[in-house]
Amino acid sequence: MSKTKSLNFMALFVVLITVGAFIKIPVPVMPFTLQFLFTTLAGILLGGKQGALSVLCYIILALFGLPIFAGGGGFFYVLQPTFGYLIGFILGTYVTGIIAGSVPSPSMTRLFIASFAGLIIVYVLGMAYYWFIAQFYLGTGIGLWTLFLYCFVLAVPGDIVLCIVAAFLGKRLLPILQICRKEGISA
Repeated sequence: MSKTKSLNFMALFVVLITVGAFIKIPVPVMPFTLQFLFTTLAGILLGGKQGALSVLCYIILALFGLPIFAGGGGFFYVLQPTFGYLIGFILGTYVTGIIAGSVPSPSMTRLFIASFAGLIIVYVLGMAYYWFIAQFYLGTGIGLWTLFLYCFVLAVPGDIVLCIVAAFLGKRLLPILQICRKEGISA
């Protein structure tokens, strides 16, 4: 794919992730958004490197002050307990892209595995960061059971659905992207 097309697709995913942040379903602790769907699709469709760069660009824009995170923006957002999930999006997208892109035409099973691998990374980093910020910055501390309940059990069912949706959408969209790349058509 040409550099121009790659940059266009990466920019598209920055926009989609931003839109996904504003589609919120309120749940305890952190809102449920569609960010994970779009970060996972970025990995599946753009590959690990370009997908992760798209997520990184989104995060940098927000840290420079654009209010595009689910809870706002600005540099001090790094002190929010949920910022770890955003960090997890970068690595999760990269791993998703590496797993999905390791074969020319990934099976649905491979896309499911890639999506769930990314999900695990997002939650591990997100929960670890949440615990760290609660413990050492907020000084409130949080027990491991409470952390597991509020930051995993209550949040993960929706993200499991998003993994399934991302795998199905990825399976449908990858052949279209491959045809566009092969024929030099701008998608």
